[in-house]
Amino acid sequence: MRLFDTPMIKKLVVLLLLFWCSSLYAQTIRTDVLVIGGSPSGVAAAIQSARSKVKTILIEQATLSGQDSGYLKSGFVTVSPGGVGTLENGRNLYSGIWDEFRKRFRKYHKDEKNSDTPSNSPLNYDSWSGPEILQKMADTVKNLTMYRNVTFSALKRTNYLWNISIIKEGKIRVISARVVIDATSGSVVALSIGAICQRLDSVLNKADSKLYRTSIAMGDGLPWERYNDITAPADNYPPFTTFCVPMKAVIAKGADNLLVTEALFSPPESSHSLPRQLSIGQGVGAVAAYCAFFKKTTKNLNIRLIQIEIMNYKGYLMPISDITPKDADWRDVQQICATGLIKGVLNFTPNDPDTSPNGEEFIFKPDSIVTTAEIKPVLTEIYSRAFLWFEKEKLGEKFTVGNTLSLISDYTLTDPLVLHARIKIDWKTRYQFKNDFDMNRPITRREFAVLINRYLNPFARTVDLNGNLVN
Repeated sequence: MRLFDTPMIKKLVVLLLLFWCSSLYAQTIRTDVLVIGGSPSGVAAAIQSARSKVKTILIEQATLSGQDSGYLKSGFVTVSPGGVGTLENGRNLYSGIWDEFRKRFRKYHKDEKNSDTPSNSPLNYDSWSGPEILQKMADTVKNLTMYRNVTFSALKRTNYLWNISIIKEGKIRVISARVVIDATSGSVVALSIGAICQRLDSVLNKADSKLYRTSIAMGDGLPWERYNDITAPADNYPPFTTFCVPMKAVIAKGADNLLVTEALFSPPESSHSLPRQLSIGQGVGAVAAYCAFFKKTTKNLNIRLIQIEIMNYKGYLMPISDITPKDADWRDVQQICATGLIKGVLNFTPNDPDTSPNGEEFIFKPDSIVTTAEIKPVLTEIYSRAFLWFEKEKLGEKFTVGNTLSLISDYTLTDPLVLHARIKIDWKTRYQFKNDFDMNRPITRREFAVLINRYLNPFARTVDLNGNLVN
């Protein structure tokens, strides 16, 4: 009889194999999304990814090419210990995680002397409470685990997973993730594997006027942009100094499912960049969560679905300052502006204490009227049949309420009388429009945005990473 034929030995062998397999498994930490770098954008990305219901790990590195990239330090280096700086950027943008941070910051300092209470007043930002508040925000999020004081060792992609070696407490561990977010200053992780990262200015200065359709974040006060900059592309949109972050800008070239945050700006971010860092982080976190949840790669992104997830958490796509999330029509305006059907405008009011530091605001102007000339090009681009409607209608310079209902009726094949009766009833009840229902009156931008978005839903049209419509 052979030794392994005995029942007792067989049981022992099985137990040893099970123990050995479980030991191997314990050495590999599995997650959906891994964020490397505890910068503000990294923390925001981890928060959004976890809130989007995917398992997320954030590692804060103790040593990375001689630098500490943790949010307790380098994320806020420009305010010296014990120092205070005035943070004015993003004052009128109440976007997602940035606005959540701002509210917590005000609550933290509410009992202090000279504490500003208006929602859009500049923050007297300090270097000690900011990281603490951001830490508390992360601590309240389910699906999020944070590892501090670890050293990044190696990054390798096997099949559809990233395997990242880290050193923690002298032990080598492997984190296996579907998506990796490089939130380190200088994108050290991405560069270590030869991936190419883009700066935001190089993307926007290509003068591609449709990139705004893929926006996942926004902000104001870019350091390399100024009002009436003669070097600005003629068709840049949104105009300087407000900006959008197109989705393609955060995707590292040469590696699937590798996203970047801090690499978008140069020189390195300062505390004044906090609003846009948190906005970018939130957008990147939503992209990562989409890839992980649907088991997709960055080559196969559903841009509109990702943008919807960002808006579900009150994140802005467009830096519009006069329609906030408290407005019932905020989502309609964001979506319509993201199609380009109606575009925001730059309002320049120098020395106005309620605007951005440059005296500029990107606004929707909801009570202004819609002109036929501004909507015709994009309408005919989005809807193939629209040019036929324009051919048969005798349109004036100003687009009217009647024109709008006619367009909706034509595209949805709804009986004009039925549609007229329905919208007339809903005009001040469901939609709560202030102006009276009058078919001959020029329609306002707010009214047009709400009706077109809800009846025609142009935002549902698929776009590619360059903002072009996909048939």
